[in-house]
Amino acid sequence: MNGVVDTNGDAPDARAALFPPSRAAALERLSDFAPRAGHHYAARRNHDPGPGERDNVSLLSPYIRHRAISEHEVIARVLARHSPEAAEKFVQEVFWRTYWKGWLQMRPGVWRAFLAERDIERSRLAEDDGLRERVAAAEAGHSGVEGFDHWARELIATGYLHNHARMWFASIWIFTLRLPWTLGADFFLRHLLDADPASNTLGWRWVAGIQTPGKTYLATTDNIARFTDNRFGPTDLASEAPAIRDETPPPASALPVPRTLPRGRRVLLLLHGDDFSGQEVLPAGTDVASIAVARRGHPDIPWPFGATTTHWVDTMAEDAARHAGEALQQPATVLPQLHAEQLRVQCAAAGVTTIATPETPVGPLADALDDVARELAEDGIEVIPLRRTWDDLAWPHATHGFFRFKRQIPELLARNGL
Repeated sequence: MNGVVDTNGDAPDARAALFPPSRAAALERLSDFAPRAGHHYAARRNHDPGPGERDNVSLLSPYIRHRAISEHEVIARVLARHSPEAAEKFVQEVFWRTYWKGWLQMRPGVWRAFLAERDIERSRLAEDDGLRERVAAAEAGHSGVEGFDHWARELIATGYLHNHARMWFASIWIFTLRLPWTLGADFFLRHLLDADPASNTLGWRWVAGIQTPGKTYLATTDNIARFTDNRFGPTDLASEAPAIRDETPPPASALPVPRTLPRGRRVLLLLHGDDFSGQEVLPAGTDVASIAVARRGHPDIPWPFGATTTHWVDTMAEDAARHAGEALQQPATVLPQLHAEQLRVQCAAAGVTTIATPETPVGPLADALDDVARELAEDGIEVIPLRRTWDDLAWPHATHGFFRFKRQIPELLARNGL
């Protein structure tokens, strides 16, 4: 086993009890869930029986989001136990995250617009005492809305919410409590272990009625009671859900052309929180001199996560370094941030001028890597992002809605050897 140099330590994270931060734990959970990924999942997936009772869902999303395990290996394991027809609902749910990423990849301005609107609303909090108090009460689980308050506390405690609860929560936040949608999306970004810029931002936009024109999501007492097995039945919910504004999403732009690694190039492999098993993107026979794993983003473009979630990601980075080091039989160093100077040092020590790294979808890590690449280019160091085959095949189909995209899933499975 190769040693891992850890350059930044933190306190233990209680969320590890529910989501042990390691690839081994993810694979164990996948093995446990795979037998239930067929008809059982299809029949019960929309029900939220509460913490400790969720054998109806996979609880794999934090691991997939950070690619401690890949979409390909998750679906391969499931299809080894079920026919594509029996596992159709679960397979589609895995592809939802891929679809959102592809959609945003072709419309990066939507992410920038979210950040700008969020920052405006954050400024309002400093000036509007009433808004600040209402947002604080909602985040602390003191809104007075049954169910909603439980989900707020559960999110903070565990870093997770059932997907149906996320929809109810967002709807109540926007239409019943009448709070800014961007602050709700930011609350999720700070606490969800599986939050990413695409699925989180676009999911909140959909609930609010600005992702799909004319389409919003209204949480109702009957629906909540039915799918929480009567644990909750909040009253006085909004009876209508008008779109927060009239907005049409921008048209899709062309995807960036994927990069390739020149044959025979000796490289430093750089892993990050968007792809902790990114050694899988390297062409066969790549000469890897050393491995670096960044815990977080650029100092000027920080992770959007809160402190507790950040610690969980930090621990996953350490595990990724161990796993990659063993897989490639090379030393692996954990870096505190995606910082040009730290990578210069790593390249000099390894005697390389090329960094190979898994491509980052639109978001803070992509921005960080862009900045780092510009800085390192001045020293003759080239950063080459490599796109996974999974993304390269799927993203071009995310031009419109998911229902058009999902018609491509059988072909995408076949082209991925599944």
